[in-house]
Amino acid sequence: MRRVNIGLVGAGTVGGGVFQAVRRNGPLMTARLGISLGIRKVAVRDLGKGRRVKLPRALLTTDWKGVVADPQNDIIVELIGGTTTARQVVLEALRLGKPVVTANKALLSAHGEELFSVAQKHGGNLYYEASVAGGIPIIKVLREAMVGNRITRLYGIVNGTCNYILTRMKREGADFDDVLADAQRLGYAEAEPSLDVDGHDAAHKTGILASLAHGFWVNPAQIHTEGIRGIARLDIAYAALLGYTIKLLGIVKSVGPAPGGPVQVSVYPALVPDTHVLASVNDVFNAVFLRGDIVGDTLYYGRGAGQDATASAVLSDLGDAALDLKHGSHRRVPAFTPHERGGRVQPIEEAVSRYYLRLDVVDRPGVLARIAAILGRSRIGISSVIQPEGLAGRSVPLILMIHDATNAAMLRALHSISRLPVVKGKPTLIRVESFE
Repeated sequence: MRRVNIGLVGAGTVGGGVFQAVRRNGPLMTARLGISLGIRKVAVRDLGKGRRVKLPRALLTTDWKGVVADPQNDIIVELIGGTTTARQVVLEALRLGKPVVTANKALLSAHGEELFSVAQKHGGNLYYEASVAGGIPIIKVLREAMVGNRITRLYGIVNGTCNYILTRMKREGADFDDVLADAQRLGYAEAEPSLDVDGHDAAHKTGILASLAHGFWVNPAQIHTEGIRGIARLDIAYAALLGYTIKLLGIVKSVGPAPGGPVQVSVYPALVPDTHVLASVNDVFNAVFLRGDIVGDTLYYGRGAGQDATASAVLSDLGDAALDLKHGSHRRVPAFTPHERGGRVQPIEEAVSRYYLRLDVVDRPGVLARIAAILGRSRIGISSVIQPEGLAGRSVPLILMIHDATNAAMLRALHSISRLPVVKGKPTLIRVESFE
């Protein structure tokens, strides 16, 4: 039986989880694959650092270059994170023609086009199931299960921190800052949470999914990204009253005729109808909703982060890489296929949506008429209005549900509305997804 040796670079939370998982289920994988997998060497930054998972001292080294270059290490697994040393690790391994497994969404988002090009040039392959949605096998679904479909819609709840915060805010009627502090205490949010709560982590993952689904590499700078800091418990409550739940969504939509038409690639909080399955995805769980032109609607749900979920995805890639080595096939279904060379990302200004608009206004006659007139001049219609009664002369919330409009038209109108003397504070604008 062939043995495949793994060189592991990084032994933090995920790296330790992979080591444990290979030890635990290595015999199971051997029985299923007909290949013996074993971790031969582990590169770490500090040999003396205490680790939750105990690794044999004989396996450890600080020389990652030696691990990559060693001809006895058949597969390289990069789990150190970041985009500097990690990029060097992956590039050097690919230039040697070695298969590389990574969980590094930031690296793929920033340098994916370069990495896949090097892999193709040198006959290696790059496996990245663990980079998006943890234990949900969404990369394999897009690469293999959906190979006969054009993906017309993709909606992802792909950041567990934001989903946990929004879930708690709705369930408890709590404020964003209070739930964020609790999430940090529980380890669901980092001490510096901007990568998560400002939408950047979700944008990395959404860009990877968009590139894979549509076959042209999406520049991260083209992904319109908004986070959840501006969501107030008042918005959560009014959304619920209207029959919606607010979720941070990664969105990939085909716009116009396919193939080669523009694609909306965005991350923003959105009102999701309570009747849609994504509205019931709560706490730290992730979900990806896909629509294929042949298969129709499908949903993928599970844990999106954590040691075990991510280690499971890495094991899946190790199994694929080992089989590819065994059979001498590095191109069963390529990791990235440029099948829509004319594709482009649609500017957010052109995107069409419905909207939830919350304004703080002075409750006096004629206010709604002035706001409606501004919207009307931009050919934007109002579908419904909510305003508390009995507060005449005081500042009150005014909730407007807005018909379809382009982002550019809505922002122009909102700029004029916000300059009205009767409008107090900063307006809150949230898109509404209909999943049509």
